[in-house]
Amino acid sequence: MASKKPQSKLWQTPSITDYTPLSVFDKVTYDQHVAVIYAYNPPTPPNAAIEFGVRKALAAYREWAGRLSRDSNGEPIILLNDEGVKFVEASVDRPLSETVHFRPSATLLSLHPSLEGVVELVQVQVTRFSCGSMVVGFTAHHLVADGHATSSFLVAWGQACRGLGVNPLPFRDRTIFSPRNPPNFESEHRGGFLNEWNQQALQHLESLVAHLWRAITKARGLNGLETTQVRISVDGRYRLNPRVPNEYFGNLVLWAFAKAKVNDLLSEPLPYATKLLHEAVMKVDDSYFKSFIDFANHKVKKEDLVPNAVADTKESILWPNLEVDSWLRFPFYDLDFGCGGPYIFMPSFSPTEGMIFLLPSFTGDGSIDVLSLYFRKV
Repeated sequence: MASKKPQSKLWQTPSITDYTPLSVFDKVTYDQHVAVIYAYNPPTPPNAAIEFGVRKALAAYREWAGRLSRDSNGEPIILLNDEGVKFVEASVDRPLSETVHFRPSATLLSLHPSLEGVVELVQVQVTRFSCGSMVVGFTAHHLVADGHATSSFLVAWGQACRGLGVNPLPFRDRTIFSPRNPPNFESEHRGGFLNEWNQQALQHLESLVAHLWRAITKARGLNGLETTQVRISVDGRYRLNPRVPNEYFGNLVLWAFAKAKVNDLLSEPLPYATKLLHEAVMKVDDSYFKSFIDFANHKVKKEDLVPNAVADTKESILWPNLEVDSWLRFPFYDLDFGCGGPYIFMPSFSPTEGMIFLLPSFTGDGSIDVLSLYFRKV
């Protein structure tokens, strides 16, 4: 689709030996890049201004310019060697409206660099169209940060492009999650781990998620005696006591699981599913998070456990289950390079059956867009 110019790396400086250790929450999230797409109407700033903004934002978020590595004990770390991020410029000699349709489709993959075999922790692709519109494809490695923290970096990038200082600055100490002495395993943590969900938003979305769970389960044509499960993520920034700063940069989410027999889910009224979702998330409280920290420090290596999040990246079908990723509370639409916010924001194409994304509608009327992919049993 695009004629790409040679790639360049940003913010290169002599190597240094500082590093940031991965926290227990970083270690159990998805070991892969996540990509998002932004579209902007003209007039748009030049590529040089966007690149300069990345440089400035990286000064505050150095982890993104580093590389994943291991320390002398074999523990995973982010090496702060300032080797830079990937920046790609591309152009298309057709209008955006005739080239890209913003719905789940493999054509979106051409709007950002490949997610395979990437050493850079951040990648940016700026694609220009003949109509003057601009699409920015952004990919970031999930081991470095969750959606909450990544969206804060994106806001900082826009601030830097507009000549502003990065505000607020990230809270970067990942060593704050110490296990208790003695440890206290108050919950069962072997069932799986993480992604992104803001509990404050969940209270207003339980009915929507319950409806989607029922509708997709019915459309799949599942056996009535099967058990179906929804995996929902709970943000620890809103759960841990004492409160972790909202500016914490890293991963800080754990999974809640709501389960039901297909027959029960479809025969009972909607409040039945809503109650299951609510109860599952309420269990992931301060005690649950602290129990998980103890468990991760004392049991994972001893029992040679592999996080579900890592295993699931190799699967493209969540059948008969669902995963719900809510991005409703993240300020993704605040990425303003100086020409105003995007008129479209969305995740790139994710060919994982059973994955659901919830995000604010680009119409700006307060409605919610639901992006999903599921198959019907035949």
